[in-house]
Amino acid sequence: MDIRDKTILVTGSTGGIGSLLCKILQERGAKLVLTCYSQELLDELKAELGGEPVIVPADISSSEGRQEIVSACNKNGGIDGVVNLAGILEFKLFENQTLGMIEKILSINLIATMLLCHELIPILKEKPESALLNVGSIFASIGHPGFTAYCASKAGVKCFTEALSRELADTSIQVSYIAPRATSTSLNSDVVNDLNNALGNKSDSPAYVANEISDLLESHRSIKYLGWPEKLFVRVNALFPGIVRGALVKNLGVIKRFANQ
Repeated sequence: MDIRDKTILVTGSTGGIGSLLCKILQERGAKLVLTCYSQELLDELKAELGGEPVIVPADISSSEGRQEIVSACNKNGGIDGVVNLAGILEFKLFENQTLGMIEKILSINLIATMLLCHELIPILKEKPESALLNVGSIFASIGHPGFTAYCASKAGVKCFTEALSRELADTSIQVSYIAPRATSTSLNSDVVNDLNNALGNKSDSPAYVANEISDLLESHRSIKYLGWPEKLFVRVNALFPGIVRGALVKNLGVIKRFANQ
């Protein structure tokens, strides 16, 4: 989809990837509807961007927050695309996570994304060409110790997007999914960064990931994985999960040491 003069909704717009993505989209001629939980952060991003982006401070995990987003889209003449980027992460052994945090991860990363898409599909269908892009994670395809709840939430996003893309194949909506690997943003705690260093895991810059998201939005591809050798691990895990399991279990002692910090 050519995004010039198109209106794009970005959830999680003030994050490390989101703020850069908004700048890229605006540079490419898109009009923006920006949302996150914080009025202050949205005001700061709006000042950085200039122009007249529509900002919607809203809790995407609540029905009231989602209705505020939908209402803003309708008042703005609808939208031509949406990038679902809002998400949270906690690195901790599953048995040590609180029930509240497990529920919060699933609520924000998966359920809120699904329910917002449900409300936005009729709006997107009104356009002759539109796009719906969900941002997942390489961990959706590689179950990684210490990130069990997060993996589950993003695996749900992946399967949801895949099924939805097939369900909407005869409509004007292009549905796509992108799976970044570790990215150098504040979403990763210092402990996660230390873990990645200890395991030799590479991280991508937020600017790189933001560019890849924007490129996918403007393409006709339905899925993209980022990072090497992570893209290879996705294929190997699908065909020979025992190989990836063995590699991860080999590092389990290191993972647990950092998770228990």
